[in-house]
Amino acid sequence: MKKFLLYFIFCSLPFALEAQFDKLKDSVVQFYGVVMTADSLQGIPSVSIVVKGQHRGTFTNEQGVFSIVVMKGDEIEFTSIGYKPRLVEIPKNLEGNQWSLIQLLVTDTMFLPATIIRPRPTKEQFERDFVNTKVPDDEIEIARQNNDAVKRRILARGLPSDAREAANYYLKQNATRYSYLGQNPPQNIFNPLAWADFIQAWKRGDFKNNN
Repeated sequence: MKKFLLYFIFCSLPFALEAQFDKLKDSVVQFYGVVMTADSLQGIPSVSIVVKGQHRGTFTNEQGVFSIVVMKGDEIEFTSIGYKPRLVEIPKNLEGNQWSLIQLLVTDTMFLPATIIRPRPTKEQFERDFVNTKVPDDEIEIARQNNDAVKRRILARGLPSDAREAANYYLKQNATRYSYLGQNPPQNIFNPLAWADFIQAWKRGDFKNNN
């Protein structure tokens, strides 16, 4: 009886995996389009396109064109400085796996705080303030600082993943779950390679509390 049950499970496992894959494949949507101004129909570059409630998204290119992988039913938020944000929902009953959109953004009025310009009382005070003024770093200096190993680790912890990284991570997680479906996944505590990576990360100081 036990052998028959095991045989039945192994025979039905491929069909279950195929059904789960088909269900996932049907829910994935390639969402693409262009973001334009509502008054002049000009493409808006660098518009932030984020899946609401998730840490993934993308930006429009110089012509306002974008493309991102989403799921049916996701809410997509379009935001850009100087324009009113827009929220779009991917239809849950969408037929197919592609959806295009021309998104128009309306100009938003922004009120900046008032700036009061006063003359310097004396020439000596102007010279003192001019000498002590901190000049911001240029792009080359900023790039050099961002290439520092410690700065890269800090940026990697705080910056969200782009659309390609998020999609690859999502597919990798699903592939791992389907690979070990019906059995216990291996424990990295017995993996010497995982211990080697842990020791290297410990030496680099990845686990130090920066607070």
